[in-house]
Amino acid sequence: MEFELKAISPEAVARALAKAERYRLLNEPGEAESICRDVLEVEPDNQEALTTLVLALTEQFHEDTSTVVEAHAAVGRLRDDYERTYYAGIVAERRAKARLRHGMPGCGPQAYEWLREAMNHYDKAEGIRPAGNDDARLRWNACARLIMHDHQLVPIGEDRGEPLLLE
Repeated sequence: MEFELKAISPEAVARALAKAERYRLLNEPGEAESICRDVLEVEPDNQEALTTLVLALTEQFHEDTSTVVEAHAAVGRLRDDYERTYYAGIVAERRAKARLRHGMPGCGPQAYEWLREAMNHYDKAEGIRPAGNDDARLRWNACARLIMHDHQLVPIGEDRGEPLLLE
């Protein structure tokens, strides 16, 4: 069944974006996504709506991996090089974490590769970050800690396994 969606007024954009952020904080990323899409219908280049959309989509990776393509597309629409690079890292990092949450056998190497991809984006973002913004460093450190503490996170073709116990 198809419906004709109702457009929001340009005057309602700021309020709608605040509501989208609240829905994200309430762990309702689907609601936040819907609001961002409504805002982008009115203001297609709204950067806050795009970043909130990226976050809302990535928060749904554990349920629906089809949102990965949409998240990458939204990242590509960000104007600022730092933002584009940083949020590309967020997409890769959250994709890895969603893979780990599914807990499928052999998920570690693929998750590792996505975490390393995220770390590469964060390295690039760090080089062009605004003064006083260490967000990329914080995310890089979180990825590094995850890799160091989760023994299933290994490069493809490598098996860290459990150490052998010698008698």
